[in-house]
Amino acid sequence: MASRKIAFIVNPHAAAGSAGRAWPKIKALARDRLGPFSDHITTGPGDAVRLTRQALRNGADIIVCVGGDGTLNEVVNGLMGEDGPIRPETMLGFIPRSTGCDLIKTVPIYRELDRALDVIKNAHTLFLDLGRIRYQGRRAKPSYRYFHNIASFGLGGEVAERANRTTKALGGFLSFLRATLVSLLKYDKKRIHLKVDNGFDGDVTVWNIAIANGQYHGGGMWVAPGARVDDGLFQVTVIGDLTLPQVFLNLPNLYNGKIDQVAKVISLVGKRVEASSDQRVLLDVDGEQIGALPVVIEMVPGAVPFITAV
Repeated sequence: MASRKIAFIVNPHAAAGSAGRAWPKIKALARDRLGPFSDHITTGPGDAVRLTRQALRNGADIIVCVGGDGTLNEVVNGLMGEDGPIRPETMLGFIPRSTGCDLIKTVPIYRELDRALDVIKNAHTLFLDLGRIRYQGRRAKPSYRYFHNIASFGLGGEVAERANRTTKALGGFLSFLRATLVSLLKYDKKRIHLKVDNGFDGDVTVWNIAIANGQYHGGGMWVAPGARVDDGLFQVTVIGDLTLPQVFLNLPNLYNGKIDQVAKVISLVGKRVEASSDQRVLLDVDGEQIGALPVVIEMVPGAVPFITAV
């Protein structure tokens, strides 16, 4: 480990500021366990992308993200250019510090600091798939972004927008559950044209569509029980034309892994997804509301060497 150049990207605002308060302890233990490293502290949105690219230019062999899924998404986007990894051999580590951290429900990453640092020290990697989404950004600007966990559109975009403009002091699960319940009462289902590879091509009336690399999002919603982060495939969950009472009746199935057993829920598998709508349909990408349909989403298999427990 001493021969490897390590850079930490730290979001001190994660977990309502507790990540920043814990950073001196994390830093001391990490130096003891891993040896010397550089540390880079974010101050606002987009900083983690810029600081990650700076670390790459400085020759980092391992970049460790300290924060939540939103910070990890920025670090991932710092590692990637439009056509693929900027420095493919650079490994990515993660010390989760946030209200949500949905990825660690799919991938073996520990919250407990000693164990998380041991994982990084051992540097066992899997090759993490990513999704690359081309979408309509702010002011209708064509944009692209990578995601490591889940991109969704429909209700998910509304929930992400509501959750991110309100406090998360209740924690990830309750904060997103509250945002979900409020959004359900105010949301109108959307008519979307969906194409998944060459196997599905049609119009659907939906509450939400999730394009899943990981299994969970929204603070613990088990939206894609069959998803794997290293199989080169998306799990696509289409929550269709249910009535509002049916949605509330089946809400527990969104958390217990039985979502694909619900009538009018369709599960698909693919490597490329296209979606468009005549209505305004918001996006949720790794918990962030970044824009709206139309989108083209492509699988980028084995994009990042990701440090995990096994």
